Amino acid sequence: MSCSRSALAGRRLTKSGCGCRCRSSSASGRMGSSTSSLGKSASAPVNQIQETISDNCVVIFSKTSCSYCTRAKSLFHDMGIKYKVVELDMLECGSQFQDALYKMTGERTVPRIFVNGTFIGGAADTHRLHKEGKLLPLVRQCYLKKK
Repeated sequence: MSCSRSALAGRRLTKSGCGCRCRSSSASGRMGSSTSSLGKSASAPVNQIQETISDNCVVIFSKTSCSYCTRAKSLFHDMGIKYKVVELDMLECGSQFQDALYKMTGERTVPRIFVNGTFIGGAADTHRLHKEGKLLPLVRQCYLKKK
């Protein structure tokens, strides 16, 4: 099972089965952008995840039915911060990416949130960093590096 690589470029995924048949439609009215498909090789999900993380200041690996994911996305949206969303449950090969995230972060739960190339945790960890005044500086640091 493989996924097409064009995805991590800001489109919303729809279920259609990976094998390079992932269809996409534009993410509408949201500050975050979703993934339309993921890399050509299912044998390299870690590399594809790392590429997405390095190309975006904020990446949220999410599931559409997860209230914690919604809460995390809302935090970034409310702060006016652009973020990349990868909706794992919208990909047939999403379980492969979730397995890779487990290997990278030690947990299978979602959301898995990365800021400035670093895994910061889930929704509770992200809200804690925000309350401590540490989240926005991490995001700003990334945008300064990318200029």
